[in-house]
Amino acid sequence: MTETIVRYFGGPLDGREQDLTDSELIPGTVIRHIYLHEGPKIETLYQLISSETGWEYRLCGVVEQTEVQETRQSPLDPRNP
Repeated sequence: MTETIVRYFGGPLDGREQDLTDSELIPGTVIRHIYLHEGPKIETLYQLISSETGWEYRLCGVVEQTEVQETRQSPLDPRNP
């Protein structure tokens, strides 16, 4: 089995490279990268394409999700009336 280097274009993975086997090189495959940090979770989508220069993952979408946090007060909290 041979491996091929695939390069990422756009988004947070821009410029990174990944080795894929021949069986993983399926044009149109979409992968999801989830970026977790102190702010909202950001999902980035990359689509695998074959170009003149080789295989590439191209940015094809970003999904931003805001986190909803519920705050609950304990019945023992003195601030709770």
